[in-house]
Amino acid sequence: MDTSSPAAFVNGALLRRYIGQKVRAVVQVIRSDIGSVTGKSSDDQQIVVKGSPPPSLTTYLEVIGIAESENTIRAEVWTNFGDNFDAQNYNELCKLANGEFRHMFI
Repeated sequence: MDTSSPAAFVNGALLRRYIGQKVRAVVQVIRSDIGSVTGKSSDDQQIVVKGSPPPSLTTYLEVIGIAESENTIRAEVWTNFGDNFDAQNYNELCKLANGEFRHMFI
């Protein structure tokens, strides 16, 4: 595992803390356009993901990239996460990774 440039686990609310830094988020795809995907974060906030998404998208998508603004990520890596995903558990993971147990996450 490459730990030289870790990506912070974020939801919509946490994204603003990491502007200009590498982040990782799971979004529920609402709309896909050429060059971007609009999705809902694990805490129900709208996020725009810029870049070239995979040709066939599933309902849930993990993106790793640079946070450009409080609601925009420039994606470097796209991963389909399927059509069933527990967004509430992911949201709790984001809170743990940015809170008291931050030291346990890269």
